[in-house]
Amino acid sequence: MSSPTGQQYVIASHGYRAVITQTGVLRQLSHDGRDLVDGFAEDALPTAGRGQLLVPWPNRIRDGRYAFGGAAQQLALSEPKRGNASHGLVRWVSWTLFRHDPALVELRYFLPAQTGYPWALDLATTWQVGAGGLTVTQAATNRSNSPAPYASGAHPYLLAGPGPCDRWELDLPAATYLTVDEERLLPNGRASFDGAVGDRLGDTVLNHAVTDLRRDAEGRAMVCLRDPAAGTGVALWVDAHHRWLQVYTGDDTPTPRVSVAVEPMTAPPDAFNSGEDVVVLEPGASFSASWGIHSL
Repeated sequence: MSSPTGQQYVIASHGYRAVITQTGVLRQLSHDGRDLVDGFAEDALPTAGRGQLLVPWPNRIRDGRYAFGGAAQQLALSEPKRGNASHGLVRWVSWTLFRHDPALVELRYFLPAQTGYPWALDLATTWQVGAGGLTVTQAATNRSNSPAPYASGAHPYLLAGPGPCDRWELDLPAATYLTVDEERLLPNGRASFDGAVGDRLGDTVLNHAVTDLRRDAEGRAMVCLRDPAAGTGVALWVDAHHRWLQVYTGDDTPTPRVSVAVEPMTAPPDAFNSGEDVVVLEPGASFSASWGIHSL
């Protein structure tokens, strides 16, 4: 019997080991035998977006409706409970293996034009492990004859140590977050984010899109989670193209507060309506963005 997520591609180097599935999911990531992401078994399906890629938009689009280039579009409501189109169009597709080396795997997928997104994209995602941990690069090329709106994201759940996450410390270098309505989790404003620099999570509930990220000289922003009791931790970094992070303690998932999702996003929720940070891919143009995870 084959896995529900298809072929399993293992890469390893410098104590890091990752398993990437044919469906483009980061199923496992460990360092020296310690899990860094909250993955899932080979014979299971990813729940709550676990490890999936979010293309050509991350997060939610209100009512699945937006307009671009003067034309109205209607996407399928993939989050029917809240009446939204959620997390793009590639969460359940089969990618094609392009390259598989001991420490690197590259998958490609042709996203055909379809109802609600009438543009064709060539997609490529590369996962590579090395001394600095895991690096993921997501790229897209517009193969249509008209400009296309585009954004990308991913949905890893991080593990600082044995759960629950309540006893972990979070360093989240953001100054602003989007406020949302409670029923549909759609943005309705902005507020200052106090951050959680070195703070214990306790019973704090997070499901926040944050921005105005503090960055280093290379333009990277980094989120750190530490388990003081275990003396272990994990970090996720994003490049300058990722201006947003969704941070989620998973309180309404099947395994609440076991891990913390830190989701790289190049654009915020409902970006196809607000236009904020949406990349406009001209015909033949390409865009790529990178993020990564390493142990602490």
